Amino acid sequence: MSERVQKRYVGYREGHAVDGDRSNWSGDGRRPLKWSAWYPAGDGASTAPLYLGSPQTALFYMGVVARDAGLRAEPSRFPVVLVSHGTGGSASSLGWLGCRLAASGFVVLGVDHHGNTINEPYRAEGFLCWWERATDLSVLLDVMHRTGPFAGRLDPDHVYAAGFSLGGYTVLSMLGAVTDMDRFRRWAANQPAGRGPREFPNLADEVAPLLERSAVFRESWRSHALPRADSRIKAAVALAPAPPVRAFTPASLALIDAPVSIAVGGADTEAPPDSCARWLHRHLPNSRLHDLGREVGHYVFLCEGTESGREVAPEICRDAPGIDRRKVHDRVASIVTDSLAPTVIPAVR
Repeated sequence: MSERVQKRYVGYREGHAVDGDRSNWSGDGRRPLKWSAWYPAGDGASTAPLYLGSPQTALFYMGVVARDAGLRAEPSRFPVVLVSHGTGGSASSLGWLGCRLAASGFVVLGVDHHGNTINEPYRAEGFLCWWERATDLSVLLDVMHRTGPFAGRLDPDHVYAAGFSLGGYTVLSMLGAVTDMDRFRRWAANQPAGRGPREFPNLADEVAPLLERSAVFRESWRSHALPRADSRIKAAVALAPAPPVRAFTPASLALIDAPVSIAVGGADTEAPPDSCARWLHRHLPNSRLHDLGREVGHYVFLCEGTESGREVAPEICRDAPGIDRRKVHDRVASIVTDSLAPTVIPAVR
């Protein structure tokens, strides 16, 4: 079958919104919400392959989509999956999942988390204040429900969340997990990368200066323990949840009764399974843990690497010998849809 012909058309849009109640990190405007959306498009939509960047120099291949196509006419409302990217990434890096879920009947919405996304300059604040991410998705859902191409077409009774790496922390926050930064600092003190991710290896050193000079940061930092739960989220999936999940209090995790699926590979050195995924599984009363295999690493959850990407950025675009990223994506997408199936409206099945 040609790439330009498919039975289920996947629409793709990008856009910009703002959170009128929160400042950007510079303190001179509202918090930006650059968003991406994948959705069931109407029959006959014009489709083409989409690369992240130009086809000649792109690192990743997302899939075949219909850019800015109209939303399918039926049903009248669609179930929603909110997606949250990993540290320093972008919503589009989860496009492989967005495409597969949209083909199954979901509207998928993702945000480029301000200060923590490749699509704008990195900010230490964005890498430190993880808890702001949950609010990004809650606000985006509010905005998209009221205005724009999906206004009135999103089903508020069927909303779910899926996140990769730090995005796993995000979606669990939305279910009610509560952050305790003192707890995290005690745990991180004995970890190899306990002072920060590879983008900010000395990130911990930024806290004191930011507290002194930035009112926006101070306000956020002092609010880390506030609950960020969104009662609309009925179930969640955490893909290779990252070390910040160790900031969650076990008591708050024990109170989460929504279904949670966790998927991780055995070769994940960025989010070691014993410290992160398995630790969460032990503390979440209604969770299922999916082991993707001992040779599967962390970055398998990004879009498929292009030939150029595998040459230029092998650490994130290449997988271990014998690992087919597309097949892993197919398996993970099945895990996600199966996790949501018990609570999804019949029209999606």
